[in-house]
Amino acid sequence: MIVLLSVRPGTLESTMTEDLSPAERYAAARRRAAEQATALAGFREMYDFGLDPFQIESCQALEAGKGVLVAAPTGSGKTIVGEFAVHLALQQGRKCFYTTPIKALSNQKYADLCRRYGSGKVGLLTGDNSLNSEAPVVVMTTEVLRNMLYAGSQTLLGLGYVVMDEVHYLSDRFRGAVWEEVIIHLPESVTLVSLSATVSNAEEFGDWLDTVRGDTEVIVSEHRPVPLFQHVLAGRRMYDLFEEGESRRRAVNPDLTRMARMEASRPSFQDRRRGRAMREADRERERRQRSRIWTPSRPEVIERLDAEGLLPAITFIFSRAACEAAVQQCLYAGLRLNDEEARERVRALVEERTAAIPAEDLHVLGYYEWLEGLERGIAAHHAGMLPTFKEVVEELFVQGLVKAVFATETLALGINMPARSVVLEKLVKWNGEQHADITPGEYTQLTGRAGRRGIDVEGHAVVLWQRGMNPEHLAGLAGTRTYPLRSSFRPSYNMAVNLVDQFGRHRSRELLETSFAQFQADRSVVGISRQVQRNEEGLEGYKASMTCHLGDFTEYARLRRELKDRETELSRQGAAQRRAEAAVALEKLKPGDVIHVPTGKFAGLALVLDPGLPAGRSNGHRGLEYHDGPRPLVLTAERQVKRLAAIDFPVPVEPLERMRIPKSFNPRSPQSRRDLASALRTKAGHISAERHRKQRSQAADDREIARLRTALRAHPCHGCDDREDHARWAERYHRLMRDTRHLEHRIEGRTNTIARTFDRIVALLTELDYLRGDEVTEHGKRLARLYGELDLLASECLREGVWEGLGPAELAACVSALVYEARVSDDATAPKLPSGKAKAALGEMVRIWGRLDALEEDFRINQTEGVGQREPDLGFAWAAYMWASGKGLDEVLREVEMPAGDFVRWCKQVIDVLGQISAAAPMEGSLVARNARKAVDGLLRGVVAYSSVG
Repeated sequence: MIVLLSVRPGTLESTMTEDLSPAERYAAARRRAAEQATALAGFREMYDFGLDPFQIESCQALEAGKGVLVAAPTGSGKTIVGEFAVHLALQQGRKCFYTTPIKALSNQKYADLCRRYGSGKVGLLTGDNSLNSEAPVVVMTTEVLRNMLYAGSQTLLGLGYVVMDEVHYLSDRFRGAVWEEVIIHLPESVTLVSLSATVSNAEEFGDWLDTVRGDTEVIVSEHRPVPLFQHVLAGRRMYDLFEEGESRRRAVNPDLTRMARMEASRPSFQDRRRGRAMREADRERERRQRSRIWTPSRPEVIERLDAEGLLPAITFIFSRAACEAAVQQCLYAGLRLNDEEARERVRALVEERTAAIPAEDLHVLGYYEWLEGLERGIAAHHAGMLPTFKEVVEELFVQGLVKAVFATETLALGINMPARSVVLEKLVKWNGEQHADITPGEYTQLTGRAGRRGIDVEGHAVVLWQRGMNPEHLAGLAGTRTYPLRSSFRPSYNMAVNLVDQFGRHRSRELLETSFAQFQADRSVVGISRQVQRNEEGLEGYKASMTCHLGDFTEYARLRRELKDRETELSRQGAAQRRAEAAVALEKLKPGDVIHVPTGKFAGLALVLDPGLPAGRSNGHRGLEYHDGPRPLVLTAERQVKRLAAIDFPVPVEPLERMRIPKSFNPRSPQSRRDLASALRTKAGHISAERHRKQRSQAADDREIARLRTALRAHPCHGCDDREDHARWAERYHRLMRDTRHLEHRIEGRTNTIARTFDRIVALLTELDYLRGDEVTEHGKRLARLYGELDLLASECLREGVWEGLGPAELAACVSALVYEARVSDDATAPKLPSGKAKAALGEMVRIWGRLDALEEDFRINQTEGVGQREPDLGFAWAAYMWASGKGLDEVLREVEMPAGDFVRWCKQVIDVLGQISAAAPMEGSLVARNARKAVDGLLRGVVAYSSVG
């Protein structure tokens, strides 16, 4: 039996060996001696706590030379495995790259490793920081490593280990492909350490890693080091979500189920408005119920958590503005979570961290309101904040000086910032297109921050009661661990030229077929292939059953099917023609026409009040217009006013008579309806409707039908006594054959999908002279240095000299269109643009994009599949131009109405692309490269320069 203990070595072995025989004690001593000689033993001595079984297992696999995939909950200590890879690299005299998805994590990990190994042995490489890049241990963002691999950087020499933290980011729709590119292109000699949140298909991902990277151990831990308790806060009371019990399946708290049922049965406001009488007992029950069930305000929630000893807490609100509003509500409520000593510590740290910010910018950034909240222990955290402010909030929260943070969901994907409690205001969020329920995976990720290892005995997830809440649905979210890893990998133009340059087209195609995206697609095909095999077996059986001794029954069945299809088609055509004739007749109706409604609930005599014509056809009078055909409003002889539809008129209708409709007629007045209906019956009651003569069937005169019927009667199988029995088997054969072909099309669509997309991209690049067979042209080499969504557009702009003659600020404005994407699309107002050359260049960029978009359509490159060039967004051009021109922060933010954090982030991205352009632009006969560097200098100042996180 193997016993894995989360204790330091040697503390328990002595008690376990007392009952062993001398031989067993000798073997145990040998094992201990062997363990002490491992690198893991020395590594464990560096920590003042014991390692968990999954950490030990992972480290042992690494030391044995295997790659590892570690999937474990947030806060469980996965990074210990990554740090052991660093330890092994230093011990072996090799390099280790530690990659993270975001710069904030890179900065945090760099600081952690510097404290442990010293700044001389640790470097940092992000989009805007380069420190000690040739150190044996370098922390970097994943994109930096991808770019190094494509460029064949000398820094890769001696690389032994790569740690990919938060590897589940490869599901990210926009950046996920980078993770797969790195995994595929890393040299075989490099050992890969993949650290992931708990995902439901870790084994599948591990199988893929085993295929592309060699021997990979998959270690999955579902155990949370700090147990998580789920609650619902309603009114003044906090309810446990699950009922305590010994059964394995946790039942929902019956109090919550009862509350939901009572709330659902409570009469609505509309019911009370309609005057429905309520018994006094019902009113009393409602009053009691309302006093118990209500959604507490944000200050009330924090006060309640404080009283229960559940702070510090992170409250997730899916809106930046709501996060800021929550802080203000707590301040207005007089909430204070810090004593005087804590306030002084907060002020000292804040003043130290913000000392570099010019005094004139502090007011613009809302510094004093932000500081007041921090001193009281309350803060917001979202992407719209200045990065420096976010870092301060994170640091104060970790130190326990900020106890209540209101954050958007981006915090759940970011830095190490655990809390005792996590609060979810709602279980619905805006996903960019609509308000949608959060998924079990999102719920797990958000609540995973609750419970600080080594500090808290337990963590708490609190969901606020909302009207219409379903406790069973919440229990499903809390109890489900479904968070599958789905590849978002798609080839790009930059990827294509880099791959062809390094490996040639054929080898590149093979490499792309090893992607996780294709691996998942191929696996999904396996089940479909098995179904096809079963169908083919069934087809053989059906074929045998429909065999006829008189002739080929397959041919006879085909003739029957063709005859049936032709008859159906003619019937459909006839019905469509009758509908068209009926619609034409309806369009000729006018108010005052007396008609006979042929069918339906309101069949009989009727007076047309309004013809309800299709949009755009007024027919010389006013009235409502409908887009789905004429819909006349009529008064029936039975005094009903109804809007009819085309379905009520299967045959054309003709006016029987004309009547004048009084101007005083009111369709809502029973008296008006009665009088006009009486006049209708008097005027036209004696007229009988003309019966519509049934038209001769088209099938009777159709030559094709006559030919097929003759062929059927002449076929030998027509005289078979078992003909209809054979026909039933033939029909089953046909249906199964049709289903089988559909499945085969699905298999065809999923097989080699990535490679086929790559082929189309290569064909387009060949058309534009970026590639010639396996040769990358000069234009292609330029494209290879440009990374981003609009890589091809940037390359074409350089190629056509669109940016020649632009000043640094004008160039910054143009480049901003390559990176910026508005959070909410606003087509109503045109963005403000700099005048002169910059405006002309931006217009030319949009024209080039239009040409590329048409070309992509010709080559079937679909942007909705994540491939292709989106339209450049000019929404940040004015802000980039003003800032690069030296304007003040106050003036720029006032002009563009953008949060400081967003402004800094977009400036950093513009700087990043300007750096790529300065490297890719022609050095001779062009000023673009020099102006790009000047534009970087113009942008990298003030808030942008002193924000260490992009």
